[in-house]
Amino acid sequence: MMWVFAIVVVIVLGGVAVVAAGRGEPMAPAYDDRPDALVPADRPLTAADLRKVRFSVALRGYRMSEVDALLARLGTELEDAREGDTPCP
Repeated sequence: MMWVFAIVVVIVLGGVAVVAAGRGEPMAPAYDDRPDALVPADRPLTAADLRKVRFSVALRGYRMSEVDALLARLGTELEDAREGDTPCP
């Protein structure tokens, strides 16, 4: 009698797993729901642009890749401004 219950439990769990997995269909494509750190790419950054930047929050703070990309761009723009002796906007 115990074997019958074990077989029924295995069949029920298998059925639940098939239904939960979507009956063999692939999962829906994942999409990135993080907000973009929108900064203009076609002109130098201004102070107003930097005040509007909002980084998405990750488990331990901000996403390092987003912050690193913005800091690298700011560094490049500052170097370019100093080389050309033009004031930074």
